[in-house]
Amino acid sequence: MFDTIRHHKKYLMGFLMILIIPSFVLFGIEGYSRFNEGGDAVATVDGHKIKKVEWDQAHQQESQRLRQAMPQLDAKLLDSDEARYATLERLVRQRVLAAAAADLHLYTSDTRLARDLQQNEAIASLRKADGSLDVEAYRQLLARQGLTPEGFEASVRADLSQRQVIQGLLASGFATGELANVSLNAFFERREARVALFNLGDFASRVNPSDAEIEAYYNANTAQFQAPEQVDVEYLVLDAAALERTVALNEADVRAYYEQNAARLAGEEERRASHILLNVAPNASAADKAAVRQKADALLAELRKDPKRFAELAKANSQDPGSAERGGDLDFFGRGAMVKPFEDAVYSLKKGQISDVVESDFGFHIIQLTDIKSPPKRSFDEVRAQLEADLKKQQAQRQFAEAADVFSNTVYEQADSLQAAADRLKLTVQTAKGLQRQGLPGTPLANERLLGAIFAAESLNNKRNTEAVETGPSQLTAARVVKHSPAQTQALTEVREKVRAKLVAQRATELAKAEGEKQLQSGKSGGAVAGLGPTLTLSRATPQNQMADVLNAALSADPKQLPAWIGVNLPERGYAVVKVEKVLPAEARPAAQVAREVQQYNQWWASAEGQAYYEMLKARHKAVIKVAKPVAPAAGEVR
Repeated sequence: MFDTIRHHKKYLMGFLMILIIPSFVLFGIEGYSRFNEGGDAVATVDGHKIKKVEWDQAHQQESQRLRQAMPQLDAKLLDSDEARYATLERLVRQRVLAAAAADLHLYTSDTRLARDLQQNEAIASLRKADGSLDVEAYRQLLARQGLTPEGFEASVRADLSQRQVIQGLLASGFATGELANVSLNAFFERREARVALFNLGDFASRVNPSDAEIEAYYNANTAQFQAPEQVDVEYLVLDAAALERTVALNEADVRAYYEQNAARLAGEEERRASHILLNVAPNASAADKAAVRQKADALLAELRKDPKRFAELAKANSQDPGSAERGGDLDFFGRGAMVKPFEDAVYSLKKGQISDVVESDFGFHIIQLTDIKSPPKRSFDEVRAQLEADLKKQQAQRQFAEAADVFSNTVYEQADSLQAAADRLKLTVQTAKGLQRQGLPGTPLANERLLGAIFAAESLNNKRNTEAVETGPSQLTAARVVKHSPAQTQALTEVREKVRAKLVAQRATELAKAEGEKQLQSGKSGGAVAGLGPTLTLSRATPQNQMADVLNAALSADPKQLPAWIGVNLPERGYAVVKVEKVLPAEARPAAQVAREVQQYNQWWASAEGQAYYEMLKARHKAVIKVAKPVAPAAGEVR
């Protein structure tokens, strides 16, 4: 198909124009928009639909982000129904918070947006030697992700606005110490219990399946004995990190970069100030506010006559409890530490000067700049390693941006081999044998989008290069299938031992459960229970090497009905019988540990309040998910 397109581009374009132009005349652009809006809705927010295609795109982006952040992550986890549903929930959450932000008139200023973008490492690496942004490299970086600078910045601005909806609530949530201690004491409560384990291994020796039984199990469960689909591939990677290692720097450029960035490398200037604060309540009337301002003006007039009285007047008049007793002294601080009107005033003063009256959200300030601490200039030799690393990264990013189009075009135009692109860009073609659909962790072949291209019918049947896929930050990869082995059921002769092991495990599980349930009934009836171990004191802090399912069963027993007998299924381990005999209070813990636990509890409390608030917003904005939530397999059955 690709050959036909390449060789008949002009005819194809002409044919498409003949089809498309009359369609626009008849239906208009809006008609095409309505046509493209088709598709099933998987959720709605405020009556606005979220389509399946949006869900698919969001999950692909989220999977790619997680693969880049955690290369060792098992791809199967990202492809599960639970992971896809979690993506849909996040997508709905974004729409709900966006609607709430609009209702609350929350907005992100240009200054706040610029500060966030400056902290983005990928963007910071695109700065030139003079500190300015390489705009063209910035556009190319976003274009490889299908974004424009305007669209990307609008997305970041919207995200920052949405964060404001919940963050204020999370920051203010707290629980009293008494409430925290009641809950924590219950959480760390202990139980005296005895456990009897019925392990699979003890029953496996009793199982000796016949050849006919093994064959019957194999025939009933052939899906368990599939040889997975595999491919042998060649792949080519264009990586800014690899380019960085080949960059050779000019001594003059490094020294010039040092001179241009010496102030930044030295660190931020800090200033020391004292202030007199006269508080104004947020709901104060205009008259009350004017009265406070009048008092501040009077104090300022006194200080203008005798600046040496600043500490004396601060102690007598300032309503800032943290600094008043020190004569208003706030010690050294840098930019960003104080509210903006206060900071602007401090950084406009000369040492020893006193400001005019400054108004902030806290009230009225009179400020005196008492000292300036300028960081010493670091020598060239001290910062040389950092300078060279910065410059190499910048040059590698520029080289990558220049090479990216060449890479993408070459692997597409010369699609029967990767060698042409490798020769042109001095790269090395790599190989991987037996690659499966879950990918190869720790390599670009773990990328979901690249795997999709590799296992596409076009790649498998025609053995042509895939498109260039962004498989990481500043990393492009293309691949070509060399050999394809479809999935197939393995013959019984190949997997006989595996079939037998599975059948033995299944029978042993049934025997262990039957024996465990028999002993459980004996215990409930007042009889003896075989294999019941010694009394253990169990808690979440001291699990005594018990499995999580056993521990949860013991701690979940009703303390009003003791002794309590519980049966627990242990997947792939067997069965357990638990006898809970006594409930004990939590152990005494050091005060520092209790304080940490209370702090953690407060975070849980704030999170719960945030979730409750979000649920209220979901109801207000009529958020509905139309896809059934997948049921996760049970870890173990507790009776």
